[in-house]
Amino acid sequence: MIELHQVSKTYRMKGIRKVIFEGLDFKFEHGRNIAVMGPNGAGKSTLLRLLSGAEMPDEGRIVRNVRVSWPLGFSGGFNGSMTGLENVRFVSRIYGEDTERIIDYVEEFSELGKSMNLPIRTYSSGMKARLAFGLSMAIDFDCYLIDEITAVGDANFKKKSKAALKHKLDHARIIMVSHSKETLRSYCDCGILLADGKLHYFDDVERLLEGYKALFG
Repeated sequence: MIELHQVSKTYRMKGIRKVIFEGLDFKFEHGRNIAVMGPNGAGKSTLLRLLSGAEMPDEGRIVRNVRVSWPLGFSGGFNGSMTGLENVRFVSRIYGEDTERIIDYVEEFSELGKSMNLPIRTYSSGMKARLAFGLSMAIDFDCYLIDEITAVGDANFKKKSKAALKHKLDHARIIMVSHSKETLRSYCDCGILLADGKLHYFDDVERLLEGYKALFG
């Protein structure tokens, strides 16, 4: 379970304070695959970063009693001066994993070849996403956070990514942000709608899609 207790998050952009969440309370029950929908700018990606710990709330607490991944495809935690290989080794040590096993998996999965020995700053956004996704799949989490990651790469890489994710669902659950109705139907069995800084829970994905259409067309 992941719990939000009075969570607030704001950003300052060009001197303007934008409130994303204010005093938010919510419980993500473990055992469900949860879809997340909302209009652009509603805070979907911010929510995933908060759940993962990649960002901290301005106020409030986030309680996790399951092992939660970073948002799949999120490469903000990579050190640009280090090579892809060095970043993978560093992350695997942080999580107490077998470093060589993780490296072998990521090298095969990401298909980055010799680029693994180049600094991350030389990578394209797609290359970083491949590395981040491969690293995410190499480590077992109880809950995977997904932000449109199934759209990364060519057709073969997409197919491999979907197969790897489906395999993880044998023993893990997901919280998924996507604009694709079919993707959400395929992976999720319930959902939440972000609107006006609030999270509205729907016990069925079809009801979520209906709720989104009713509010945002």
